[in-house]
Amino acid sequence: MPTILGQNQYGKAENRVVKIVRDGDTHHIKDLNVSVALSGDMDDVHYSGSNANVLPTDTTKNTVFAFAKEHGIESAEQFGIHLARHFVTSQEPIRTARIRIEEYAWERIATSDGNSRFIGADEVQHSFVRKGQELRTAQITYDGRKWEIVSGLKDLTVLNSTNSEFWGYVKDRYTTLKEAYDRILATDVSARWRYNWTDDEQPMPNWEKSYRQARKYMLEAFAETYSLSLQQTLYQMGSRIINSRSEIDEIRFSLPNNHHFLVDLEPFGLKNDNEVYFAADRPYGLIEATVLRDGVEPKIPVDMTNL
Repeated sequence: MPTILGQNQYGKAENRVVKIVRDGDTHHIKDLNVSVALSGDMDDVHYSGSNANVLPTDTTKNTVFAFAKEHGIESAEQFGIHLARHFVTSQEPIRTARIRIEEYAWERIATSDGNSRFIGADEVQHSFVRKGQELRTAQITYDGRKWEIVSGLKDLTVLNSTNSEFWGYVKDRYTTLKEAYDRILATDVSARWRYNWTDDEQPMPNWEKSYRQARKYMLEAFAETYSLSLQQTLYQMGSRIINSRSEIDEIRFSLPNNHHFLVDLEPFGLKNDNEVYFAADRPYGLIEATVLRDGVEPKIPVDMTNL
């Protein structure tokens, strides 16, 4: 049966690059996991094995590390833009470059001397500890004309110990869940947001500020929403970002419902007044949705939050 080649790409995945900037005794760190995927005129290498149009994946790896030195790492988005532009403009067979980046955050270690006197952060500028919070993500795609920048985060664990209910739902013969009028609401936030910056002629967003602000509004909405469902909270989180950040047009969430069930303490003669819970890690409800600026067409793939 005749066959034809479909969509394809190749590259080097998960290049771990750590860049240290030494400003005298003050050091700054950027820790990225960078994956490069290239596509274009690649029919021959699949059909006949000819590598005439193939830039080795080892070269893409070397480029990541060289660019960390030559261009620095101002932000994950900016670094990805430098890489994508280079691959598309320097290699004629390459038509599109997709750069995916995960950023691992670090913070400075606070120490004390023998007298337990706190040494200020300005005195400890070269020691770091990995933050145990979210993983920042970015995907940069360039086809020689237009950009698509999708930033985000994953594994941001949040919890409200009250101000959440769940009742009034459909019940059938298999429903055993009791209605809750004061419950714990917890989730591990995975989110991707798409910028409306697509053209070099447009003013480029401040990537670092935009990320900080999107995260801030997301957390504020989670904390301030009296939740009757995780879906309601999701929509409020997305709306807060869209309404507050003009450079963002679309945001997609994947929110597992980290269930906390009240433990039955009656067999021990104890009353459980919303104090003791069993934290179940599986199975879990999974709530996913996209929030868009009015009039904007969705472009973030449905399964992208799992990347």
